[in-house]
Amino acid sequence: MRGVIVLSFTAAAMATMSCVIPTPRSREATTRAEGAVVGAVNSGSLRPRRDAARGRDDTPTLAAAHAPLTASFDWFEYTGRDSVYRVTKARPNEFLNPILAGFYPDPSITRVGDDYYLVTSTFAYFPGIPIFHSRDLVSWTQIGNAIHRPEQLRFDSLGLSRGVFAPAIEHHAGVFYVANTCVGCGGNFVITATDPRGRWSDPAWLPSVEGIDPSLFFDDDGRAWLVNNRTPAGGSTYEGHRAIWIQEYDLARKTVVGEARQIVNGGVDITQKPIWIEGPHIYKVNGRYYLNMAEGGTAADHRQVIFRSDSILGPYLPGPVNPILTQRHLDASRPFPITSTGHADFVDTKAGEWWTVFLGTRPYREDYHNTGRETFLLPVTWENGWPAVKGGMAPIAYALPRPALSTQPAPAVPTHGNFTLRDELDGPALAPYWLMIRTPRERWWDFTTVRGALTLRARPDDVRGRGQPSFVGRRQQHLTATFATAMRFTPARAGDEAGLVAYQGETNYYALLLTLDAGRPVVRVERRAGANAPPELLASVPLDGSSAAPLHLRIDADGERYSFYVGREPGRWTTLLERADGTVLSTRRAGGFGGNFTGVVVGMYARSSGEPASR
Repeated sequence: MRGVIVLSFTAAAMATMSCVIPTPRSREATTRAEGAVVGAVNSGSLRPRRDAARGRDDTPTLAAAHAPLTASFDWFEYTGRDSVYRVTKARPNEFLNPILAGFYPDPSITRVGDDYYLVTSTFAYFPGIPIFHSRDLVSWTQIGNAIHRPEQLRFDSLGLSRGVFAPAIEHHAGVFYVANTCVGCGGNFVITATDPRGRWSDPAWLPSVEGIDPSLFFDDDGRAWLVNNRTPAGGSTYEGHRAIWIQEYDLARKTVVGEARQIVNGGVDITQKPIWIEGPHIYKVNGRYYLNMAEGGTAADHRQVIFRSDSILGPYLPGPVNPILTQRHLDASRPFPITSTGHADFVDTKAGEWWTVFLGTRPYREDYHNTGRETFLLPVTWENGWPAVKGGMAPIAYALPRPALSTQPAPAVPTHGNFTLRDELDGPALAPYWLMIRTPRERWWDFTTVRGALTLRARPDDVRGRGQPSFVGRRQQHLTATFATAMRFTPARAGDEAGLVAYQGETNYYALLLTLDAGRPVVRVERRAGANAPPELLASVPLDGSSAAPLHLRIDADGERYSFYVGREPGRWTTLLERADGTVLSTRRAGGFGGNFTGVVVGMYARSSGEPASR
C-alpha cells in the first residue's frame, strides 16, 4: 500500500522481542504523582494458580476453553507530564487548574452540607455522567456514574458527540436530581437518587420541553422550576439565535406544569445577534434571582453572562458588566493558553465564599486541542449586588490559593497536575473512569476468563462505524502523555484485530493493532483523518507469533505529534511510527463543534472478522 512503512526485524531483534516479560512492581493499580506513590484502586480477588513472574493465573477457566476469540490485557498505565506543571508548581496553600483534566466538559456543581458534588457531560460514551465528590473543591473522587445501567438510555448508532449534553445536578429534601438532554436519544429528562453513588432512577422524560440544557431550581416556597435553552418565541431570526425559557416543575408528577415563559431572548444584547445562549442556572441570593448562562458557542468566542430579577418569572436584566468570564479578547500567543471558557456554575461554601466551575480548553497551537473541554475552578466575589469571577477576564491561572476549606488527602485517582496511574486490571469490576463507546447490549468484558487480566471478547462491531465495539478506554488528560499496556491476543482470521486505539470518533482515530497480513501476524498503525477519508495504513511490522510473552503496546502524545511503539520486553521498544500528525485527533480537524468534540479517549480494543451488528 502506498505510503506504508514496513519494518523488518533482524533475527536478533526478533529474539529480543520474544523475551519473557519481567515482573512489574505490584499487582495493584497504583498511582504516582511527581514520582511518589499516592494511592491504589481496583485491588483484585485471590487467584489460586498464579504465574510466578506476574501473580497472574494463565490457566483458562472451563468456559474459556470453549470461548470465542478474545484479547486479554494484563495492565494499563497512563502517564501525563505537561511542561506547564514544571513551570507552575502549586505551593501548599494552592491548587492546580484544571481541577478535572481531560474530557470533562459542561460542569455542574451542588453543595450538601460540607460535601460537594459535580457532574459533567459524556455524550455517547457509557457509563455516562460521572459523579464526583469533594469536601475542599480541589480533590475530587469519582464515586459513580448517573447513567450506569444500559436500560436507562440508548446511545445506539449515535455519533459520538450526540447523547448526554450538559447535565445539571441539584439536591432538595434528601434527593439528588440531574436534569439533562439526550440529543438524538429521547430529549430532555430528569433522573433522581437518594445516594449520589447510585442507584440512579430511569429517566422521567419531558416530551413537551423542547431544546437542551435543562436545569432545576428549588425556591424557598417549595416550588420547583425548570429553566433551559429553547427556540425563541416567534422562531429564530439568525443562525445560533436561541432563548432561555422557564416553566414550573411538579416534583410529585415528575413533569413540567403550567405555561412556559421566555425570560431571555438571544443574550445580553439582541441587536448584536449573540449566539447560543445556553447552560442556564438560577440562584437566589438576598431575595433576588440570578440567572447565570453561557453565550457565544463553546469555542474561542465562549463567554459567561449574568442576569438578575426580583421575581422568579422575570423580567431578567443583564448585569452592568458582561461577560463575567471569557478569554476571547486575549493574545492567542500567550504562554500555555486556556481558551473557550464558559458554561459555568456557581456554588457557595458554609463560610460564605463563592466559587465557579467552568469549562475551558488547552490548545497546543492556535485552536487545536486534543484533551477536549476540561473543568476549571475560580473564586467568585460579589460587588454591588452582582457576582464577578475573580480572574475571569485575565489569563486563567494554573495555580491559585485554595478555598478556605479543610484540605482533603489527594485522591487515589489523580485528576490534575502531572501523574502516573497504573491499573492492574485484576477486577472485580472496572474503575468508574473507564469508558465504552455507546451503550453495551451484552456483556463482552470480564475478569474471569484469564484471572488477573481484563478480557475483551472480540466481536464484529469495530471502531470505524457506529456500532458498539469491544473497547474500554480512558481520557487523554495531558498534552504530553503516554498510554501503555501488555496484551495477549492470537488473531485467527483476516480481519481479527486487537490493540490500542486513540479515538476522537469513528472518523478520526489512530489504531495500533495486532492482526494478520497474508496469514502472518503483524502489528500496524492505522489512521482515519476525517469523514471523507478512508482508513489508511501508515506502518506495519511482522511479529514472531511463537512467543507466549505478552505484546507490549505504547502510544505517546506530544501536543500535535503522536508516536507508536511495540515490544516484548518493558523498556525495549521498536518504533513503528514517530511524530505522526496529531491534529487529526483535534476537535478542529474532527469537524469542530458541529462534528466530534469529545476529546481523545485511548483504549483497549478487540474485533473479530465478520459482519458487525450495526454501523
